[in-house]
Amino acid sequence: MNGLNITQTIEAIEQLLIQHDHRHMSRVRRALDPGYLERAAHLVRTQRGNAYIVTGFPVAGTFETDGPAGAMALYRACERHQLRPTILSESALTQCLSPAFRCLELPTGSREQIRESVINLYYNAPPDLVISIERPGAARDGRYYNMAGKDISADCTPAEAYLELAECPTIAIGDGGNEMGMGKALNVLSELDIHPAISTCDELVVADVSNWAAYAVCALAYSHNDDRADIIADIRKDLLLLVESGAVDGVTGAKTATEDGFAEGAGCALVEAIITLLNQEGSL
Repeated sequence: MNGLNITQTIEAIEQLLIQHDHRHMSRVRRALDPGYLERAAHLVRTQRGNAYIVTGFPVAGTFETDGPAGAMALYRACERHQLRPTILSESALTQCLSPAFRCLELPTGSREQIRESVINLYYNAPPDLVISIERPGAARDGRYYNMAGKDISADCTPAEAYLELAECPTIAIGDGGNEMGMGKALNVLSELDIHPAISTCDELVVADVSNWAAYAVCALAYSHNDDRADIIADIRKDLLLLVESGAVDGVTGAKTATEDGFAEGAGCALVEAIITLLNQEGSL
């Protein structure tokens, strides 16, 4: 197909990701350069070396399903494209994932101590791609807030240094504006009734649910429908594993294999719709 039709397909998927628009991500999308989804997927396809995936959003004394499931999908996509991925988060999540995924626990301490730890990590194993997905981002006042405006700083380990110190492409994924990297659209987010994160990134990908953006990046990174179908099968297994390990739905707080209050299977249905779009007239 010609480039115009490919562009239209990518735009249709970007629109599909924010179709519910319950957190005004359509406004953020309009502030971004079109094609950010494909550019993010291109980085996963083409970068070689170490990939660091930072995730984990604290809620109700544990972590939510949104973010980790997307990180797991991105991890597999990175591996299939000759990247060596590592997931970074708090101990509760890394302990859950470490039997099957390479993980590192985020360092704690002062911001200076954390920054020094990141410098050491990047010196010994330089990143070639850094991805942040549904990771709390500090607001202008240096504090961390959830979507209800509650200060959750006591539960958050600062992780901005992973984006700031990376001398490689960076991708950030968010769905509300209070996540790391969302500062790329700070002007728009400042108009909303939230405490927007100020850290930025090279490519920002937005969606109604952060996991869904990750699934879309993976679908575009793969060139075969069998691989894309694997995403759907893995979503179900990943969400169940997370819930069994203590995760909750970030909106309802329930221990269910759901994402941000949407019905069970909503993420799978979205991937199926993306696959349909990609298959239309052999778009990609």
